[in-house]
Amino acid sequence: STGLTEDQKEFQKVALDFAAKEMAPYMAEWDEKEIFPVETMRKAAQLGFGGIYVKPDVGGSGLSRLDTSIIFEALSTGCTSTTAYMSIHNMCVWMIDTFGSEEQRRRFCPSLCSMEKFASYCLTEPGSGSDAASLLTSAQRKGDTYILNGSKAFISGGGDTDVYVVMCRTGGPGPKGISCLVLEKGMPGLSFGKPEKKVGWNSQPTRAVIFEDCVVPVGNRLGAEGQGFNIAMQGLNGGRINIASCSLGAAHASVLLAQEHLTVRKQFGEPLANNQYLQFRLAEMATRLVAARLMVRNAARALQDGREDAAVLCSMAKLFATDECFGICNQALQMHGGYGYLKDYAVQQFVRDIRVHQILEGTNEVMRMIVARNLLQG
Repeated sequence: STGLTEDQKEFQKVALDFAAKEMAPYMAEWDEKEIFPVETMRKAAQLGFGGIYVKPDVGGSGLSRLDTSIIFEALSTGCTSTTAYMSIHNMCVWMIDTFGSEEQRRRFCPSLCSMEKFASYCLTEPGSGSDAASLLTSAQRKGDTYILNGSKAFISGGGDTDVYVVMCRTGGPGPKGISCLVLEKGMPGLSFGKPEKKVGWNSQPTRAVIFEDCVVPVGNRLGAEGQGFNIAMQGLNGGRINIASCSLGAAHASVLLAQEHLTVRKQFGEPLANNQYLQFRLAEMATRLVAARLMVRNAARALQDGREDAAVLCSMAKLFATDECFGICNQALQMHGGYGYLKDYAVQQFVRDIRVHQILEGTNEVMRMIVARNLLQG
């Protein structure tokens, strides 16, 4: 909490207490039984965590990007997978709040901020992951409706959520032909694939989202035609900070688990904590965690302030934090020895849940491309 305001320290404390009492005790069960903990998330929404950086007039908390990062890091110490879904939900609500009309904001945001309803972000397709601008899902306008055809892959919450923020092609090839539509579960032509079996992130369902002559009112379009790719990328800048923050929480929890294990576990007649090699590794883990946290918080401030370098700083922070934090969690597992590989020990779940953070919200290879392009353009 170094450098935080009194308000931010209070947000952090509330989120840490919620994570410890409402999430951590159930984390393993949610993972094993693949439970989507709807009621727990609704309790979190009562604390203002369903629309953290959404404007208050539609039910949001109106907090800053830095406040948001602090909250997601704290919640992630209790269950990284569930917090990561909440971060995606928050991103969707922000997109509707920021780019929607007054009518759309008032129609969708209040029930999403309270988590009475849940949202999913639909950009990735079976044939376009990193190359998002090549997406093929098409929306043909017919009068006051769009006819949507195509599919989306790897959609967090798919099938269990109520609102789908969908990027689709209304114009020609490339990013300028993409628009953004908000779909609601139950619309004719909207269906879902089978639940994916995943290494981690098991407390949130992941399915393909399928559109077969799906009829969507023109009134459900966010922004103008052709604005969708810009909306998607602006959403992802914040999403990258959010997912990096979830990585910080997993790493923080893993450092504490390693610290405890080194103190309790004895080998060769003395606690592992007396081994200088392990002391040095623990020191390195804590140092890397603090460095990653500083990068994430710096990027969050830049995004909040609308700085010109915000997008590249978000990419740097996402790249650095997700790589470093996975390494920290993995090292914590190693320090547990054989116990770390047992599902009775939470450290293995943090490793499994955090691994995908290096892939989603833009792979870390794409983050390197964004940073390099920025440097070479001068």
